[in-house]
Amino acid sequence: MLYIQYLPGYSHASLVEGEQLTIEQLLNVLLIPSANDAAVVLAEHIAGSVENFATLMNNKAKELGCLNTNFVNPNGIHNEDHYSTAYDLSLIGRYAMKFDDIMRIAKVAQYTLPKTNKYNKEDRIFNSTNGLIDPNDSYYYEYANGLKTGYTDKAGSCIVATAQKDNVELMAVILGAKSIDDRHEDCVNLFNYGFNNYSYKNIVTSGKLIDTVTIDGATPETESLNIIAKDNINVLIKNSVDLSRIEKNVDINDNLTAPIAQDAVLGTITYTLDGENYSTELIAENSVVESNIEVLIFRALLILLIFILFITIIGKLNRPKKRRSSYQSSNYKKSNRKNSGSSSRKYSNSRSKKGGKYKYTQIHDYL
Repeated sequence: MLYIQYLPGYSHASLVEGEQLTIEQLLNVLLIPSANDAAVVLAEHIAGSVENFATLMNNKAKELGCLNTNFVNPNGIHNEDHYSTAYDLSLIGRYAMKFDDIMRIAKVAQYTLPKTNKYNKEDRIFNSTNGLIDPNDSYYYEYANGLKTGYTDKAGSCIVATAQKDNVELMAVILGAKSIDDRHEDCVNLFNYGFNNYSYKNIVTSGKLIDTVTIDGATPETESLNIIAKDNINVLIKNSVDLSRIEKNVDINDNLTAPIAQDAVLGTITYTLDGENYSTELIAENSVVESNIEVLIFRALLILLIFILFITIIGKLNRPKKRRSSYQSSNYKKSNRKNSGSSSRKYSNSRSKKGGKYKYTQIHDYL
């Protein structure tokens, strides 16, 4: 089972048959010093055999979109039927980056395998084969954070390397380098170029107005609907690219009618850059209320009634006021003038009406 540790030119962790190790320990010696024997132990533990595990590897490669990859073993020992490409390895590497444990281990520059039931010493000390993450290596790169190296006589020096600076994370895949130094130098050059010339930019921001449409069957207050982008589209893009010239395709659903709920999905917007499509859904900024003919008739009648009342009130306010009659006042003045000659003279008159009397007396008699 562990025959590969004796093959010349292949790294190993000096694992002993029957020794008990944790998955964590095996992953450390697999990823840090590229121990081929650890790869075989893990494969047999998971799938029962190297062949079964290779089948699982190939199935996963197809699932990830690999186009020119075939595996026959878990450690990369040369085989004419064992091959891949830089593009396919970038897909596999990007998938591996989703696992925190892998990225944590990939940053470790040195690891010591502890004592086990079959190995009573702690002299199995391993240095990372990735000089980009080792501060003591001449090719140490401060932004490097992984991922995995590889080497065979046929393939040369290979690596899937990752680095992160601020919010930009890059991956470089080097295959067939003539030496480890060449491999590291190529990575550094690629990373520097990427960080200097690329950055993340928002092609579209969440809530951005994309279009305004009129909705059939809606109330007048809600028939004009703003359609907005649901999410940000944040893309790693070359700094020299003019965002306004990026090809976009707005696809809004046909025959939109009321009612429509706020945030309802009404279509998509897609931007195409370097052959890659970036999309987000388009949603309703606000609700659209369905128009009701009975409500409209009621509103019309109400408006008419208010108008009639208004006209009536205005008409009354503008009508001329009537003058009061002065008949009694005139009679009083005439009577007063006739009797003004004697202040002590009294005038009285009485008449009977149904046995009663009404007496009329001048007011000035009391003054």
